[in-house]
Amino acid sequence: MDYKKAAAETIQYIGGKDNIVSAAHCATRLRLVIADNSKVNKEALEDAEGVKGVFEASGQLQIIFGTGVVNKVYDEFIAMAGITAASKEKVKQAAASKANPFQRFIKTLGDIFVPIIPAIVASGFLMGIMESLNFLINNGYIHMSNESSLFVLANMFSNTAYVFLPVLIGFSGAKVFGGNPFLGGVIGMIMVHPNLQNAWTMTGGVNEYLDVFGLWKVPLVGYQGHVISVIIAVFVMANIEKWLHKRVPAMLDLFVTPLVSVFVTGFLTMTMIGPAFNIVESSIINGIQTLISLPFGVGSLVMGALYAPTVVTGIHHMYTIIDLGQIKEFGCTYWLPLASSANIAQGAAALAVALKTRDQKLKAMALPSSLSAFMGITEPAIFGVNLRFFRPFVCACIGGGCGAMFASITSLGATGTGVTGIFGILLCLNAPVKYILMFAISAGVAFALSWMFGYKNAPQTANGAPETAPVFTEPKEAQGELNILSPMQGKAVSLTDTGDDTFAAEVLGKGAAIEPSEGKVYAPFDATVETLMGHAVGLTGENGVEMLIHIGIDTVQLNGKHYTPHCTEGQHVKAGDLLMEFDMAAIQAEGFKTITPVIVTNADDYADVLTHIGKQTKAGETLLTVKK
Repeated sequence: MDYKKAAAETIQYIGGKDNIVSAAHCATRLRLVIADNSKVNKEALEDAEGVKGVFEASGQLQIIFGTGVVNKVYDEFIAMAGITAASKEKVKQAAASKANPFQRFIKTLGDIFVPIIPAIVASGFLMGIMESLNFLINNGYIHMSNESSLFVLANMFSNTAYVFLPVLIGFSGAKVFGGNPFLGGVIGMIMVHPNLQNAWTMTGGVNEYLDVFGLWKVPLVGYQGHVISVIIAVFVMANIEKWLHKRVPAMLDLFVTPLVSVFVTGFLTMTMIGPAFNIVESSIINGIQTLISLPFGVGSLVMGALYAPTVVTGIHHMYTIIDLGQIKEFGCTYWLPLASSANIAQGAAALAVALKTRDQKLKAMALPSSLSAFMGITEPAIFGVNLRFFRPFVCACIGGGCGAMFASITSLGATGTGVTGIFGILLCLNAPVKYILMFAISAGVAFALSWMFGYKNAPQTANGAPETAPVFTEPKEAQGELNILSPMQGKAVSLTDTGDDTFAAEVLGKGAAIEPSEGKVYAPFDATVETLMGHAVGLTGENGVEMLIHIGIDTVQLNGKHYTPHCTEGQHVKAGDLLMEFDMAAIQAEGFKTITPVIVTNADDYADVLTHIGKQTKAGETLLTVKK
């Protein structure tokens, strides 16, 4: 792969280096904040060197290059753009400043939960393994003592992240809200203090209540597994802490600020925030469960179908709250299988496109994207393939809905969250057959629909190249005039705009020039290819017009480098046949203009050659009018 070319094309199609606010990269994507998104040519960007997908999320333009590639493209990118590398945090901050309140809220949830997902995943896997072991031991399938040291310790480790979840959220949340993360962790510890009744293990109801100034009573119960109340509590603590830092004298700040922040927040949490938001959280979780428990799995069908569109908008970050709330309430999450079904379906749709397409670049992108989605990472499949053609995306949504409906009807639940796709079965070891069937249904429906209706190969032109958007209908001569169609997409300008004295003086003939917007040249009429140089094509038309299409200025010096011919000398071509492709970004990076003179070389045989310039022109639209 040509990393320099990839960077040059990226800069060109995002509107130039002046349109870049900041840039960073992660393991797979170039993450950019753009000043004016209207200047981004997303279609051209998707076809750029090495690009596997383009999408916008969280105020960022994210360009997927893949592991091991993006870092090399990034190095070339910042060198060409003349910018300094930014951290992912700075890019996130720049993007957040452009987001609306709802987007900022969703981003905040993501920033809190993403760092703690590995801990939740580890506990979820262990819980699934321990449930499976208990089943096998109790039914005599394996002989192992559940009192052995290994079993006892593994069983203790398995739910640790969930028992102390408020501590993890408190630490992570305080960092996000700008507070001291260790004080946030203390707030989480207060909410699961051993002196409180264990919210998961108590039987017979609440035994102890706290009388708050004789005004109301609150239950002294821990908040194991709770999410919303912890987030609100830490948000309050961070703001109290920041308020105090600004007002408490420096010599007292170290003592007063932590003490007051923790005590005031702890009191408010145990007496008001916790009890109030416990009701809110339980209502949300029970409402979701009622929805996905509707008869015949109708609710799950709808939610499974809508899951992928919420990934596109970034709303899916809030679903961790549902998973954790259901695990706390029911001992497992019935939501995660819906998400897994939706992700699997997106992978199957991308796989159908990969196997059906004749476009080798699309195939090379769609196949690994589908495998990634089967592993639970759906962005490359959704943004790089399915949404690009849209119908595969819809087919995948239907497949995800069907798999989710089956999961709901069979009450498929997961012991943890954070992992979907193939490895999601490890969270469903108590019902692996159900998970496999759900996988088969969602993948099978999405693949079949995408194969039949989701993707169609483009028809082939006479020279074997895929037919593209331009439509050429060669005009007939009328009243002594003949219209000549534009061989390229771009802006039609005068030959004087080429900056070349020979073309400007019409020494070679009369015509116009095109500032191209894509690197493709088509036959403007039925003709014979008389001359084929690395950078130019000469045609003799059946209509008698002799034409030179000179791609770029002084580009003869490139000796054909960055040009790919799709015709040969002496070949007869039809109007609309692809004659030449050229790499605009690479040519410009070499220091050459890509403005292209389109000249009638036998103009002396005609009364006049009129131009239609000063406007954006599509390939196949009238560029010149020859008067006989």
